[in-house]
Amino acid sequence: MNPPKSPFRRVAAIAAGALIGIAGVGVLASPASAHHPEPSGTYCLTSDGQVKVTWTVGNSENIDAKITKLESTVPADFTGGLAKDATLPAKGEGFLTGTQAHRFDQKRPTIELTVEARWVRSDRIVTEERTVAAEPKGTCAAEATPSPSSPTPTATPSATPTPTPTVVSPSPSQPPTQSPTPTATPAPAEPVGSVESTCDKLTFTIENPADGETVTLTLTPNKGEVKTLVVKPGETGSVSFDAFEGLTVTPAAEGLDDTAPIAWEQPAECAPGQGGGKDEPALPLTGAATGGIIAGAVVLLAAGAALFVVARRRRVRFTA
Repeated sequence: MNPPKSPFRRVAAIAAGALIGIAGVGVLASPASAHHPEPSGTYCLTSDGQVKVTWTVGNSENIDAKITKLESTVPADFTGGLAKDATLPAKGEGFLTGTQAHRFDQKRPTIELTVEARWVRSDRIVTEERTVAAEPKGTCAAEATPSPSSPTPTATPSATPTPTPTVVSPSPSQPPTQSPTPTATPAPAEPVGSVESTCDKLTFTIENPADGETVTLTLTPNKGEVKTLVVKPGETGSVSFDAFEGLTVTPAAEGLDDTAPIAWEQPAECAPGQGGGKDEPALPLTGAATGGIIAGAVVLLAAGAALFVVARRRRVRFTA
């Protein structure tokens, strides 16, 4: 006896394959969090002995960002468009530039710039910083200044001859001796940190360069368990906290100057209920999805009962 084949077998296989394919596409299509500012800098020595530094900052992303921190080891004001709270143009749409000038006492000053930028997307908010050392470019190009010509005095003849005084010709002026161009002291490789707020997580990530030192970061939330992130040289590590309204996390590490609490920010396009209520952990979505599952189950049970009745009325055929 050959029992009739279930019509649901092929449908179930097709549905399972579709679900696997959709899941694979979702994993492969998930955007990577590679947001970062792209700073660079050069410096030269002016004729009056000052160090002139020129900074340029670009954007790794196709959307504008906001400069949230701007710190330089050069104790001088920035001139130009590079400033805190300035808008960093999207990639391919320009750069922010700024200059600084200062007379250093030490021969080998450290000339570095730290830039932090903030990107706001519909599904996440990312903050990341970069530190860069300026490269030496020798002596700055001299600015052309016209030298005034001295008028030649006209000798007045006198009736009584007078002895001609001996005129001592001034020695040609020596060009000003320029101090040697200072060389920036190479700083040890710094780890790169980023903070990302999604609809349900606040994530801290540390990228430690291969020539860096082991980083131990302690993260203390205003509610919940304290977490420690240890990242060895050449590795990348991250720690996440369940998001809720009012969540703040305070970072602490050796050599970390900025230990202000970092607050979770809810992205614009989050489903209702994501991120949880005030001071409460995020809860899974319920309601409409659960009702749909129950309704689907009822339909399947009814279809199964109908097929069972039809199968009992069908004749049984015997084959040799």
